[in-house]
Amino acid sequence: MSKYGFIGTGNMGGALARAVAKTVDGEDIFLTNRTRKKAEVLAAELDCQVCDNVIVAAACDYVFLGVKPQMMAGLFSEIAPALTKRQERVILVTMAAGLTMETICRMAGGDYPVIRLMPNTPAAIGEGMILYAANDLVTESELAEFLDAMSPAGRFDRLDEKLIDAGSAVCGCGPAYAYMMIEALADGGVACGLPRAKAVEYAAQMMAGAAKMVLETGKHPGELKDAVCSPGGSTIAGVRALENGGFRAAAINAVAAACEKNKELGKAK
Repeated sequence: MSKYGFIGTGNMGGALARAVAKTVDGEDIFLTNRTRKKAEVLAAELDCQVCDNVIVAAACDYVFLGVKPQMMAGLFSEIAPALTKRQERVILVTMAAGLTMETICRMAGGDYPVIRLMPNTPAAIGEGMILYAANDLVTESELAEFLDAMSPAGRFDRLDEKLIDAGSAVCGCGPAYAYMMIEALADGGVACGLPRAKAVEYAAQMMAGAAKMVLETGKHPGELKDAVCSPGGSTIAGVRALENGGFRAAAINAVAAACEKNKELGKAK
């Protein structure tokens, strides 16, 4: 059985470790974090192992690099010697925005199999939209094993690496935009007299149901929107208000701004 090591157990690293723990025995999962206590708390929850970065690099078959892009070079200065000494194959799994697989290999000091993963926070509840790419050194059987182990995190889609920045701007950053929309709709409900807790519940379940309609019916969002808008009704009045406020342009600009930021992060390294 392959061993899975997580360097960094923050929001995303922790969510992915929880997913793997549903398919892999705890004795084959290793956690490490800059604040050791955080790794210890998660290890107790998942009944897995706590160690350090070098041990993960030396012993695990899949090494998850769950650190911020600006910290990646420092991490590799610590673990590269352990990677170099290995006799067995190791697959590096990077979640760092903006850093290409080629950059990861350069920082690691060798040609390693690399999987580039762009998860999002709903992976914590098994509802993630997770993008991935893999370099030519990752075999199909290794990729299949990886996806099987990760499957409890949510939906996976393979994407050409040159589109990862754009995809991440939609599904990686998108939850923040969705939460803002839920909050804004709830604020509107409160303005109309609803209790806050009920307004939040209604907005959140509506968003979840609408998203499921898109995925399960395969219909264009515009078609589904039109089905809600009766002639001269309240919904089209609300749509008009959103358009007057620049809603659609603001959403497009948000994705474009996030995509450009992702590209800047890559250039900085």
